[in-house]
Amino acid sequence: MTKNELARELADDFELPRRQVVEIVEAMLDRITEVLKSGDRVQLTPFGQFKIRDRAARVARNPQTGEPVNVPAKRVLKFIAGRSLKEAVGTAKPGRGGAKKGGAKKAAGAAGRGGAKKSAGGAKKAGGAKKAGGAKKAGGAKKGRR
Repeated sequence: MTKNELARELADDFELPRRQVVEIVEAMLDRITEVLKSGDRVQLTPFGQFKIRDRAARVARNPQTGEPVNVPAKRVLKFIAGRSLKEAVGTAKPGRGGAKKGGAKKAAGAAGRGGAKKSAGGAKKAGGAKKAGGAKKAGGAKKGRR
């Protein structure tokens, strides 16, 4: 889809003059460009976000000859698609519903376990460090024995 096709469809959808919609689309793209030039990011929730990243200079290899090639540092544009866009086009990772990387689930689980200790496993704190004194269940038996 081109910019003109997008403007034509939006003009039809919102019953506005096509020229006015073209001006709005161009103004939006110009504003996004200005913000990215300044080094800031543009976040269009839930569509995605545009970022500028600084890529460091590095030494690469020519795949045909194997000789080293100096690649200069540069700024690159990066687009990160939002979850709803990924789901709409069918590229979302399966099994990723709800919380990000378990953040809210872990917090809810820790609160349900009484804070820092695990109820069934006994000897680990929430951060994963072992408790001083060993890993024992409440009855004195070691984990795994019954």
